[in-house]
Amino acid sequence: MAMETLKTWAKALRRDIVALWIAARDPRTPWAAKALAGAVAAYALSPIDLIPDFIPILGYVDDLLVVPAGIWLAIRLIPAPLMIEFRESAAARTARPVSKLAAAAIILLWMLAGAALVWSLCGRR
Repeated sequence: MAMETLKTWAKALRRDIVALWIAARDPRTPWAAKALAGAVAAYALSPIDLIPDFIPILGYVDDLLVVPAGIWLAIRLIPAPLMIEFRESAAARTARPVSKLAAAAIILLWMLAGAALVWSLCGRR
């Protein structure tokens, strides 16, 4: 029974991520909600994590805590009638959107972090 509950929760989470992606592009969404919804959806749909999953414990923190918390907050900022419409639209979609922009941003962050590490280890003499 617990496995069915987990599957239902995961399906609703996926639907809400797509609904936030739709909300971020809808002109009726308030700007603060639009910005947060876009950021959360882009990060959740990105094929690259900010903290890679192979890093023990921390690798899954973003997947288990940060993404659901961002989804929860973004949903709270979107008016309920709009969110119902976005969820219905998301449930009707068959293809999952992919955020290449978010992937590029995360790669850029990792490159900047690597450059800062190299600079701090080698550049300061």
